[in-house]
Amino acid sequence: MTVQFGRYAPPTHTLVHLSDPHLLAGGAALGGRFDVDRTLARTLAAIENAVERPDAIVVTGDLADLGEPDAYRRLRAAVAPVSERLGAPVIWVAGNHDERAVLREHLLDAPPTEDPVTGVWDLRGLRVIALDSTVPGWHHGDVDAEQRAWLAEQLSEPAPHGTLLAMHHPPVPSHIPFFDILELRHQDELAEILRGSDVRGILAGHLHYSLHATFAGIPVSVASATCYTMDVASPGDQVNGMDAAQSFQLVHVRPETIAHTVVPVVEAIPVDTFSPEWVARMERLTPEERLEAFSRKPGR
Repeated sequence: MTVQFGRYAPPTHTLVHLSDPHLLAGGAALGGRFDVDRTLARTLAAIENAVERPDAIVVTGDLADLGEPDAYRRLRAAVAPVSERLGAPVIWVAGNHDERAVLREHLLDAPPTEDPVTGVWDLRGLRVIALDSTVPGWHHGDVDAEQRAWLAEQLSEPAPHGTLLAMHHPPVPSHIPFFDILELRHQDELAEILRGSDVRGILAGHLHYSLHATFAGIPVSVASATCYTMDVASPGDQVNGMDAAQSFQLVHVRPETIAHTVVPVVEAIPVDTFSPEWVARMERLTPEERLEAFSRKPGR
């Protein structure tokens, strides 16, 4: 579309945000019941259908469920063709189920060290910084003093379009009280670094359901999982996993704001109210004619 229908111009950047594929070696079912290869494939197909040329694909952790070499190889084999067709780099973020050395060797083709999996990407002036909130041998999260010092150095100079942080453990409370046992540690110290910086948003995962909050005055957007989600309609002490409601997010960056659109991955037939032809007709009308055709209520 070339016509600006409202006050906001098209986004300067578009990112795809997905999380928690939890792949297993040999395509095994997670917990013996969740076909995580199938749900990842459905998610990737939906991503290709939803967006033409994103600036990046951000995957916020728990890439493999047990940190197995074959799981990382299978993940790359599934995502790389989509990345190539869309012309978008993949930003891999480590999660608590990942193993740093194995991830580095079999997904990143990097030396198999236990160093944090971090990185900085310049996407046409939008900076994305990946933090590693994993604690080797544990499932709770932390960003240690060395990473915090590195982050402060990266943020010492602002980026033209600002910065997004990508990390696995979100620095916000969960709807599920017992999940907070596995929360991110040293949040106060992290907040001190972020206040006054050019960080415009934090992308996270870990929770297996979509959540939006703020941290140090910065919007936090948690993407649901591609593998299974949480039945958050249940009471907090009875929430469990379910094979439904998988989704990803489209992140649209504008100078004024950043919008996170939750895109459900479902097999459903939409109604045919709108179409490319309908949109083209709106483009040909004047702003006043568009209001008359689309805004006015019948009989008023």
